[in-house]
Amino acid sequence: MAIDLGSLGYETPPMEFGYTWRDTVMYALGVGATADAELDFLYEGRGPKVLPTFCTIPTFAAFDVLVDRIGCDRSGMVHHSQEMTLFKPLQAQAKLRVIGRVDGLYDLKRMAMAVFVIDAYDEEGDLIIRGEVTLLLLKDGGFGGGRPARSPRIAAPDRDPDFEARERVAPTQALLYRLNGDLNPLHADPAFAANVGFDRPILHGLCTFGYAGRAVLAHACEGDPARLASLRGQFAKPVFPGDTMVVRGWTEEERTLVTVTTEERPEELCLSKAYAVIR
Repeated sequence: MAIDLGSLGYETPPMEFGYTWRDTVMYALGVGATADAELDFLYEGRGPKVLPTFCTIPTFAAFDVLVDRIGCDRSGMVHHSQEMTLFKPLQAQAKLRVIGRVDGLYDLKRMAMAVFVIDAYDEEGDLIIRGEVTLLLLKDGGFGGGRPARSPRIAAPDRDPDFEARERVAPTQALLYRLNGDLNPLHADPAFAANVGFDRPILHGLCTFGYAGRAVLAHACEGDPARLASLRGQFAKPVFPGDTMVVRGWTEEERTLVTVTTEERPEELCLSKAYAVIR
């Protein structure tokens, strides 16, 4: 099935997405939050507060509809990058209205690229979340689309970081994170992982994204979720359960540049071209 260029600009009908404090706590545990440092995000007696990167969960309510609409081969689908923007702080319980749009379809000849923009509105009708999801479609090149614009260069400065956070990822972390709704067997089944070229299941890219968001929240936002306005990054290499993740940040005038590596493979960037905007 070829990519349908006519799907460019397609918008989903509004979809309802409701969640409670249990969902926000499950997410926080899924991205490594701990009771000693982040009890406010884990205990309903304190709200709970909501990690800003939880906003990636409701936006994916529209994801499957958009994937089906463009007509790609799911077996060659790779999550390339993610960007989230929060316009209002997340509440511990909410009913949201989610609308997704096919914002870009690009032909890279050997493969294709799709860009989805997914918005979520709160019960007052205000835009609260905007997510941008970019996919590489390894089996869908040559469909006749245009080329994407060259992406801006984003690289860490040649100086010591302003913060560095090291955290071991539990061997069961991917199994816990998948309970947020991403049940891809790549993150659970050793045989499936081997069939696609990995010696063991890998951590979800959005779980790595969540770890990065927690580090930015703690070290650049003084723990205040309302201060993290946006976060973006490109999934360059996988993190494996059991790795020790290393998140570094460099504060500039308008943004904080972020990198994610591991102690096991320190030369490999796992999250690249990444930055956060802090209020």
